[in-house]
Amino acid sequence: MRNYAFIDAQNLNIAIRVLSWKIDYIKFRIYLLEHYNIEKAYMFMGYKSTEQRMYDFLKKAGYIIVFKPLVEFDSKIKGNCDGEMILQAMIDFNNYDRALLITGDGDFYCLIRYLRESGKLLTVLAPSNKNCSSLVRRLLKWELGFVCVLRNKIEYK
Repeated sequence: MRNYAFIDAQNLNIAIRVLSWKIDYIKFRIYLLEHYNIEKAYMFMGYKSTEQRMYDFLKKAGYIIVFKPLVEFDSKIKGNCDGEMILQAMIDFNNYDRALLITGDGDFYCLIRYLRESGKLLTVLAPSNKNCSSLVRRLLKWELGFVCVLRNKIEYK
């Protein structure tokens, strides 16, 4: 089975940081492979030229990075990649059997619903229960998992 993961990096990182721990992305990639048979793991994030070492590390760890230029708005830097993630999931739609989405963002409701109705949704892993939209929670109920429960398996130490 060809399974792909689509990871909302900002949603994941912010939520896990609030819980006071960090993800070991090598362990996480291995976990995705062993537990979900993830052939390709796309990670969507804003691009900062000062973070090239991190991007190189993530690529070596087995992630395919999809960037969006950062935008400064009211002295906040934003790199919202929701559109890129939805588009990539649809571009690759015929190339994977099932999709794993890693996000708790309600903006992905339409994609989650479409993948589910098409029989292509493997599952959704929200970063935490607190960081999961009620839209996503209502739609998935028993199909929803949480990254935070994997702390002992994927925490960076």
